Amino acid sequence: MTVSTQGLHIRTGSPIVSGTVELLSSMRFAISLLSVICIASVIGTVVKQHEPFINYVNQFGPFWADVFASAHLFSVYSAWWFLLILAFLVISTSLCIARNTPKILADFKAYKENIREQSLKAFPHRAEGELGETPEAAANRIGQTLLGSGWKVKLQSRVTPTGTGWMVAAKTGTANKIGYIAAHSAIVLVCIGGLLDGDLMVRAQTWFLGKSPFMGGGLIADVPAQHRLSANNPTFRGNLLVTEGTTAGTAILAQPQGVLLQDLPFGVELKKFIVEYYDTGMPKLFASEIVIHDNETGESKEARVEVNHPASHRGINIYQSSFDDGGSRVKLQAVPLNRPTAPFEVEGTIGSTTALSNGDDKLTLEYTGLRVINVENFAGSSAGAATDVRKVDLRSSIESRLGSGHKTVTEKTLRNVGPSITYKLRDAAGQAVEYHNYMLPVEIDGARVYLLGLRETPSEPFRYLRIPVDDKDGMDGFVGLRAALGDPALREQAVRRYAKAAVEDGRPELAEALAASATRALGLFAGAEAVNAPVANGAPAVRGGLQAVSAFLESNVPKAERERASDVLVRILNGTLFELMQLSRERAGLPPLAQSEATQQFMSQAVISLSDTFFYPAPMTFQLKDFTHVQASVFQVARAPGQNIVYLGCLLLILGVFAMLYVRERRLWVWLSPSRDHHAQARMALSTNRKTMEADREFDLLKTQLLKVQP
Repeated sequence: MTVSTQGLHIRTGSPIVSGTVELLSSMRFAISLLSVICIASVIGTVVKQHEPFINYVNQFGPFWADVFASAHLFSVYSAWWFLLILAFLVISTSLCIARNTPKILADFKAYKENIREQSLKAFPHRAEGELGETPEAAANRIGQTLLGSGWKVKLQSRVTPTGTGWMVAAKTGTANKIGYIAAHSAIVLVCIGGLLDGDLMVRAQTWFLGKSPFMGGGLIADVPAQHRLSANNPTFRGNLLVTEGTTAGTAILAQPQGVLLQDLPFGVELKKFIVEYYDTGMPKLFASEIVIHDNETGESKEARVEVNHPASHRGINIYQSSFDDGGSRVKLQAVPLNRPTAPFEVEGTIGSTTALSNGDDKLTLEYTGLRVINVENFAGSSAGAATDVRKVDLRSSIESRLGSGHKTVTEKTLRNVGPSITYKLRDAAGQAVEYHNYMLPVEIDGARVYLLGLRETPSEPFRYLRIPVDDKDGMDGFVGLRAALGDPALREQAVRRYAKAAVEDGRPELAEALAASATRALGLFAGAEAVNAPVANGAPAVRGGLQAVSAFLESNVPKAERERASDVLVRILNGTLFELMQLSRERAGLPPLAQSEATQQFMSQAVISLSDTFFYPAPMTFQLKDFTHVQASVFQVARAPGQNIVYLGCLLLILGVFAMLYVRERRLWVWLSPSRDHHAQARMALSTNRKTMEADREFDLLKTQLLKVQP
């Protein structure tokens, strides 16, 4: 039997109804729907689903973000058009099954023993022969042989002009037709399961039961009833965040416009959250030890939830989704950088804010994140290094590129650099800059430095200011030097000391000239002296640092003399900054720095860092002094009645596909007509749904067994 691509034809007086039923039940319509679903699934895989809208604006731009949002491409699997396509696919496939199943079942039972003798001559696999036995005896022998080989056989006697003839009709592999029903039924079951476990039930409650998404803020307990779904909701999938030591019983269902709250018939208490890391800093294992408190019976049940190992209660599965900060307590030390302010400490919890006052400026400190573990790659870079041809090992070079597909030539040196804090400083106009500061110093290029990161927008990577550590492995030395740089009296005193130390006694005119040059260089570097240099459109004005010195040279020194003048000016600047450092230590009651390689390394990095502080947008930075880490577990809770239906559909799909691909349906006919001397004249034909070499070999074997004909 050949399955038709035409639809179901019904007898009705309306051609529109008849045409609609024919279209819906046709195979071409079902295949078109499947194609659209595949394309939509590709979009849902490529585009991240249910992200905040601002993320899509950053990725696609305002115009295309609005266009894609209007087409529900950011929530494809819950879009009305996707659910509508699934519903039409269920209807179309069901009609296809209803149209073809009776024919398949009828063909499944039929042996087609009434086929005419002349029709056997049209089959590709046919053979003839004369048997030394009567037709009835030959029919019984052939039937028993086929039954022994697993064939189903039916014998039919026919009266002919020459006597009584016998038709042997046999078939095997008819399970191939069951594969068609199983595969198409699987599509229906999977779609029905998807509709049950999708957003359809939740949307129906918003359409017909007066439920609406909640778009405000505040405590969950204060959210009105019209934004809550009953604990008897037949299907849902939401997120549940539980902090260590607390209990939560209300899940959050994200909607295109706001959220819906799903009350659970139980509460989940997080006793302990466990997380283990790889050497790369990626989580290797995160699990939650929980206690489930039943609201109806008061029963408490302990459970452990891991990734791919959910817990279940009252038909609701609890999956380990991710983890988050549960409101860690942090203590930050304010360190002045650009303005002379007194250090102070602030305390807060992650997710909260603290109001700050900077004179007339009002700032808001937002605690956004705490990371206890930060694993970074500290492998040395050999880029640009010369290669000694005598040391080239061709074998090692080739083997380093063989093996695993992710192998790289560059080896990684991973190291945990300790905790870090992320915060935002927001001004009165609502503009915010995000900062990321490490708690401990990090060794980079042989020098220990504090890393202070910042970025203006979330799409940008962090840019880091490196603060060199002092002899006590802190940043007090640098902070003191930065404060001294902003003090005119100390700058003047540092210039006098430098001029006195650099010029021999008895040459006051040279000392005075050197002091003037040092005053000019230090004033430019400190931003105390204005630089008359043109500023390009969009470029920030030069305020101080090495960029101010460079701008001064470009504006006042001929190009041919700039290199020599810059060397002299930088040498003078380094000398005066060293004296300024000594003065800052004297003011702090510390002994002067000794002339050593460590001191020279500190001063070299300090000059660069001082220059970079003029680009730091905040007057101070906040260093993490202490913290109390509180973790939270994010669970996905789901009641999925369609899950078992989908599993059954997947099983039927596997069985159906294997039946259609690997089970060959064969039908065999042997017509035995009487001939002279009571012998039988045999004519045999074989029909198969696929022409293969195996079918040729099988037919040759049947000729030998049944007709005694050698191939």
